[in-house]
Amino acid sequence: MGENWFTVEKINHSTFVISEYLHPEETHCYLLCGSQKALLIDTGLGISNIYHEVIKLTDKPIVAIATHIHWDHIGGHKHFSEFYAHRDELCWLCGKFPLTKDLICHMLASGCDLPSTCNLAEYELFQGSPSKLLDDGDRIELGARSIKILHTPGHSPGHMCFWDETNRFLFTGDLIYKGLLYANYPSTDPQAYLKSVEKISAYTPAKIFPAHHSLDIPVEYIAQVQNALRALNDRHLLCHGSGKFDYGDWSILL
Repeated sequence: MGENWFTVEKINHSTFVISEYLHPEETHCYLLCGSQKALLIDTGLGISNIYHEVIKLTDKPIVAIATHIHWDHIGGHKHFSEFYAHRDELCWLCGKFPLTKDLICHMLASGCDLPSTCNLAEYELFQGSPSKLLDDGDRIELGARSIKILHTPGHSPGHMCFWDETNRFLFTGDLIYKGLLYANYPSTDPQAYLKSVEKISAYTPAKIFPAHHSLDIPVEYIAQVQNALRALNDRHLLCHGSGKFDYGDWSILL
């Protein structure tokens, strides 16, 4: 059974990645610590209590935030009294989430040994009212550390990337990672996806941190995805229903 559910790795003295490698989603959540508060980017699947891991790493007040309001990014939100969200996905936190509980539970149980503490019969999709609604360009001040909000729709309407100016870290959520990128759901927008990748390409990160799978992503990866999407757009294929396109260690489903 997956009793040691989380893997915690130290990025630097004030940044940690909390990963769920025992599930096929291989989700990553990131704890960014400042001198006054800490920010938890994504709270994972909700299979095990991520709060217990976070309080081992910081004694600062914790704000939770999700790159976007999908089930695999908000599973642990219930453990945090303060959380922020982008206003374009507020409806998904208020009873209009597009997936059913049964389907989410099936995906949670898929391909892994659940820890004994996980009872899917008691699973509830997180719903709640954010402490703050965010817009593009907003900043979250942690104390000697400023995090800039980049609204990057495409995978979802309110998807956000986070720019850590202090360390030049870019947290890319589901916009950029190694593996299958999804832009085929009704709530996705392939054209917005390209614009969002173009948007983050204006930044010069020292390191990219995705929400899934391999953490070994060179900064040049953004340009590779951008060029591929531009080429699809030139061929009039950057639209729903055009299929799956493979580019080695990543692909996109449209």
